[in-house]
Formats: sequence, C-alpha cells, structure tokens
Amino acid sequence: MPKSCDLKININDQQIFLVNQKIISKYCGRVKKILKHQKRRKNLEIRINDFPGGPDGFEIISRFCYNKGKFPITVANVSLLHCCAIYLGMSEEFFTNNLLQQTETFLKGIYYWKWNDILVSLISCELLYTYADCYGLLDKIISALLAKIAQNSDANLFTSSSSSSLSYSSPDSNSIKRSSSSTKTTPEKINSTLPSKAWWFDDLTTLPANIIGKLFQCVGAYKTDNNNLVLTRFLLHYLKTATQTRAVNDRNNSDYAALADTAVYGVILVGKKIFSCRGLFWVLRIVSGFGLSIECRTELEKMIGGMLEQATLDDLLVSGHDMGVYYDVNLVIRLVRLFVNISGFDGVSLQKVKRVGRLVDKYLREISPDHNLKISKFLGVAECLPDSARDCFDGVYRAIDIYLESHPKSTFEERSRLCRCLNYSKLSFEASKDMAKSPRIPPRIAMQALISQKTKIPTTEFVPESSKMNPSQIVLYNEANNTEKKDMPVNLEKMQRRVVELEKLCKEMDGHLSKLVSHRVLFNPARSRALLRFC
Repeated sequence: MPKSCDLKININDQQIFLVNQKIISKYCGRVKKILKHQKRRKNLEIRINDFPGGPDGFEIISRFCYNKGKFPITVANVSLLHCCAIYLGMSEEFFTNNLLQQTETFLKGIYYWKWNDILVSLISCELLYTYADCYGLLDKIISALLAKIAQNSDANLFTSSSSSSLSYSSPDSNSIKRSSSSTKTTPEKINSTLPSKAWWFDDLTTLPANIIGKLFQCVGAYKTDNNNLVLTRFLLHYLKTATQTRAVNDRNNSDYAALADTAVYGVILVGKKIFSCRGLFWVLRIVSGFGLSIECRTELEKMIGGMLEQATLDDLLVSGHDMGVYYDVNLVIRLVRLFVNISGFDGVSLQKVKRVGRLVDKYLREISPDHNLKISKFLGVAECLPDSARDCFDGVYRAIDIYLESHPKSTFEERSRLCRCLNYSKLSFEASKDMAKSPRIPPRIAMQALISQKTKIPTTEFVPESSKMNPSQIVLYNEANNTEKKDMPVNLEKMQRRVVELEKLCKEMDGHLSKLVSHRVLFNPARSRALLRFC
C-alpha cells in the first residue's frame, strides 16, 4: 500500500476507500478517535456499517478533506453534507470552519430560499430520513416550507375551515397565479362547500410518503390528531396521485398506510357536513389500496352505510381482488347490513330501505355475469336485506336467470339453492311464467312459483263475456280447498293438474306445455303414468 494511502475505510460493506489517515483524521473527529484506539495495528482498517448516504456520501467527504476543507454546498447536497458532518464529528473542535459549521451557516438562510429549493432539499432527505430526523434537519426544512405556504396564502393553514378560500399564488411567481378552481381530482362526489385545491398541492405530491408523514407530525395533524380539512384534502389528493404515479412497495407501504389512516380520520371529523355519499365512496376507493387499518375502514363504512340510500349503482361498483371477483361484493354486503342496522323500520326508514332494495337488485344483475362469483356471495348480497325491502322480487329473479345463463355448469342442487332467496308470492305472474319456461330453473321451483300465483288468477266464477264460446274454451275449476293447499307440496299429481289448468287459462303457454311435462318426467320417471292419466 502506498504511503499516501495508509488507511482502509469499509463503508456499509459496499465499497472500500484507500485514504491518507492524517488528512481524513484532520477533519473527522470520529475517525481520529477510532485511529487512536488502533494505534499499534500495522494494517489499519475501519469498518462503518451505517454511514449516511453510503459510498457516495463518503466520497463527497473525502473530496472535502483532500480539498483542504472546501466543497461547494448547494440546496441539493446540504442535507447529505450536514448529516455526514454530524456523523463524523466534523466540528470546529478539530478544524476551523469545518464542514458542520459551513452547512449550519448555509442552512441559516433557509427561510429566504425559493420554494423549489426547499422542495429539492426535502426530497434529498428521503434516503437520509433517519439521520435527518434524528439531527433535527427535517424539522428545520419543514418549518421553512410551512412558513413559505403561510406567506403566500390568504388563510392560515392551521386554522382553516371548510369555507376557507385556497386560491393562492405560488411564491415563485408574482405575476402568474395557479388557478385553484380546477377540481379534476375531486369530482361531483364532494359537496361544493369543500375547499378547492391549493397551489401547493401538486408540488408536495413530489415528496416521498415518509416526508409527508413527518410534515403532518410537525403540524400536529397526524392520524387521530388530524382535524384540519385543508390537510385532509391535500392527503386525498396526494394518495390519489400516488396510485397513478408511484410504486407502493413493501419498503414504503407502512408510510402510505399511515397517511391513509390520517386522511380517513380527517374525513370522519367533518363527515356528512362536507362529504356526500358519493364523496365518501370516492374517498374509500382512494384509501383502500394503501392497507387501511380495520378501525378506520370500519368507521368510514359506517358513514357510508348510514346514507346508502343516496348511493347509485356506479358507487357500489368498487373493484375487488377477492378470488378473482371483479367487484368488491363483501364491501356491498357490509354496507347494506350497516344500513339496515342504522335505518330501523319506521315509515320514513322503510322507504329508504326499499330504495336500497331496488339498488341492490340492480347491483345483483350487474355482478351476475362474473364467472368467479360464487353462489354464496350472490346469496349474501340478495339476502342482506329484509323481505320488506322489496315489493316485487322480479329483479332478483332476473339476476338469478343471468347468473345461471353465465354459469351453465351449475348443478341441480346449486340452482335450487340459488332460488332460495326468492319470495314466490312477490313475483309477478309474468316472472312466474318465465320461470316455468326456463330450462335453467328446477321444475319443482317453477311449480312452486306458479302455485303461489293462485290468488292472482280468476277462480270458478270466471265466465267468458262472449256468448259465442267455443267448446274448446276451458273453465278453471277451483277444486283446491284448504286441505289440498297443505298437501300440494307432497301431492305431485294435483300440482301437475294445477300447472296444466293455469297454462290453458292464460293461453300463453301453448306450445310450452309439452316441454314442461317432458322436463318433469325426466326428473321423476316414477310419476310418468300418473301424468298420462291427467293429460
């Protein structure tokens, strides 16, 4: 080893630097102390495992030392130089006007920096976060950032209300103003009382999540302490931008999750005063992808569930990731159950429940074609509402028909199970006839649906108005008494006779009767002889 390079310094096990120990120890107090303890060793080597900035950081320090304590300090490198100087003990105790004093002098003018310079300096702290936070550097830069926002804003960021105006000018432009009337990131989903986007929103989206979290901690609005509407708006804007431009990974996911919780706590605080039902769905879509805590998700869903009658089908169509299902069916089930528990069943609430019932039927028809949708999930949505929520079950039947058409491999047992959510007495006669025609509906289910229409069909008092009655016209005989009604489920012959009579009376089942009979015979060949006697 040449005499000029008599010291090895291993930085983070990534790179070994060969340096002159006299030059380095002249400026670096930490290196000087280490060398003092290793005086008797011939081959001197120092291992540093947690050096700020890694090999790149130490290379800059070497340049400073070899250049006799001179190195250009800029807004981009001051954070790195300051952290390295503190770490290595580069103070005036070892050299006059050492690196630490130079960086501190540079940072004294931080409140006079340009807005973009402050942002550049903050971004450079991302890889130095632990050191910058520990050494108080982050607090200093963030304070300058907040001061710059306050200087160029018409309202105090820390005392903002929902009525505050956020149309401010950028600090770096005296003649050009950034319009804050644009609401591209906030659709109609949020009430007009919500403040517009401030000029600094887009600029701060360039900062990493851990820096944003530190900013919220500095202003006392982190997680449950967040009671600031403007900061909540910014967080929603930041998270929405992150989903489009940033890669959320295992390294920073916890930082984003904490920001998502902070945003939700701010939303919960203002609640229905600011956010409509659609606005809350918009918030849910944004924060769901960031590992939202169970507590925050539960509170947000309670807010949505309490006003679900205002929702539309588009609101419910939230993307899901459960077993390949395209939409988040579990979310809708939870929301509807919360709505039912909150609403009760008084006169006004019943109308809201029926409104949600119609919405759920539309949702069922929308998700039914999904090949990955399980019957249990379909039934979970259909049965999460009480029977009183629907005056008619035709919508549920249409959804069942779409599901069976999209799942042709469903077994007989699965098709029968799927139909259990139907209330046959609340089916229209048209829907019941359609069930009888459909080869996808089990015959027993179709017959039960037709039998349930008895009260809607004319009885033996039916007499044709026309005096020119053809002999082929048939009068429906009401031979079913109360005893027979009870026996119908087990008396196949009488059920078959009733089906035939209903088909002939309506005159709309001609041509379909033979198919219905043959279909039943296939499933019950033991009754084929009885069928022939009644036909």
